[in-house]
Amino acid sequence: MHDPLTGAPRTAGHDLPVSPEFEVFMAGGWAPTPLPADIRSAAADFTPARRARLSARFPGERLVIPAGELKVRSNDCDHRFRPYSAYAWLTGLTGEEQAGHVLVLEPDGPHRHEAVLYVRPRSPRTDGGFYRDRRYGEFWVGRRPDLDETARMTGIRCAVIGDRAEPPPGRDATVDAELRAAFSELRLIKDAWEVGQLQLAVDHTVAGFEDVVRALPRALAHPRGERWIEGVFGLRARAEGNGTGYETIVASGAHACVLHWIRNDGPLDARRLLLLDAGVETDSLYTADITRTLPLSGRYSPVQRQVYDLVLAAQDAGIAALRPGASFRDFHRAAMRVIAEGLTEWGVLKSPEGDFHRRYTLCSSGHMLGLDVHDCAQARAESYLDGVLAEGQVLTVEPGLYLQADDETLPDELRGIGVRIEDDLVITAEGARLMSGALPRTPDAIEAWMGELIESR
Repeated sequence: MHDPLTGAPRTAGHDLPVSPEFEVFMAGGWAPTPLPADIRSAAADFTPARRARLSARFPGERLVIPAGELKVRSNDCDHRFRPYSAYAWLTGLTGEEQAGHVLVLEPDGPHRHEAVLYVRPRSPRTDGGFYRDRRYGEFWVGRRPDLDETARMTGIRCAVIGDRAEPPPGRDATVDAELRAAFSELRLIKDAWEVGQLQLAVDHTVAGFEDVVRALPRALAHPRGERWIEGVFGLRARAEGNGTGYETIVASGAHACVLHWIRNDGPLDARRLLLLDAGVETDSLYTADITRTLPLSGRYSPVQRQVYDLVLAAQDAGIAALRPGASFRDFHRAAMRVIAEGLTEWGVLKSPEGDFHRRYTLCSSGHMLGLDVHDCAQARAESYLDGVLAEGQVLTVEPGLYLQADDETLPDELRGIGVRIEDDLVITAEGARLMSGALPRTPDAIEAWMGELIESR
């Protein structure tokens, strides 16, 4: 395509046309800027084994795993790009420059594949794209690695995506349900590097929760204190990692009874509780997922402590049920038994039997955790929900009580209280290790922790 006024080449999405003389001027005089020689991805030592496991599941089949495409947010502005999790897991590449790239596993004999990474390479600066292309141009969105640099990062043979011939039929991760299920099932057990990345995400998240407590006095004074808290945590997430692993839930008062409250537009009331469900996503895209329910006054009222203690007892029971070989559903059943018995003792239920407690709990008590906050969700039920726990799996335990403000089955003093306690754990040979143990869980410990942080401001 050429500009009708100047005859200069242009590509859809480019800015105003330029003269041929300016194009010549812009094509020269640039110093080389190679990336450092040692740019190998930290995940590159683990990705060959991951690809080999996938290869073994689909012998002789061509597998196509796209990174995904940019999506428009508004007019000519795109959403921030995050690669498809399976692509990141198989390549170790996680940056925004991966948009449009494709990993192909080509059959190379009956029992193995050759990986080929098709990428948009760095501009040679002999055309105008590097300064005129608003979507991909280097001067607009930053430097991309060239083919050799990408190969050094990944250990994968690279080719230019525009040179890719029309492919023969193959399994495409964008449409193939069996391939997506395989990605989830292969990621159920984390390797040592992944566990380390998840621990890093947890550690950064703990720091973010500390930031939030220190910020409570200012947040309480703001008419949209929930947003203030969201911003404080988001600052930590962007400073330490890629950002938040999911939309932060900052739910004060009765908002805590909405499971996925992400409007975060309410004020904070010192007489109420604050439910904060948040996680930092590392640059490697692994996320934490932690929830604490905090007294905005710094002290739980008697009824708030009553509800909190029951949820904590349920979480303790759930954690105690975690061990290799246990049914995945066991920890939820253990937690819900405690909840049902507690509600019966309060007189809310007539009996702990049956499923009437679900009116006040609403959802399951945990999930797998990893590259996605609800990790491995495409796995077949027999491998995940109806499967058994195994050493190396990372999951959350997060029972809750959501006592709706308009629920006439509850006494007045309980209405509008929502409590969730969520921690991240890795299954070990002996049981489970609490990865988020640096954050206090008991009411007394939380009150002391909050007091120390606010006093030290």
